[in-house]
Amino acid sequence: MIEIGADAPDFELDSHLDSKVKLSDFRGKHNVLLVFYPLDFTPT
Repeated sequence: MIEIGADAPDFELDSHLDSKVKLSDFRGKHNVLLVFYPLDFTPT
């Protein structure tokens, strides 16, 4: 469990530019907002 105010663990995802992007690439350079939502067009 991650505590409130703790740094998010580093992770890597595919970007829309066919390259890999790591969360740590933005640390100290840009703000990052992580948003999670249910699938589009679901009754939630």
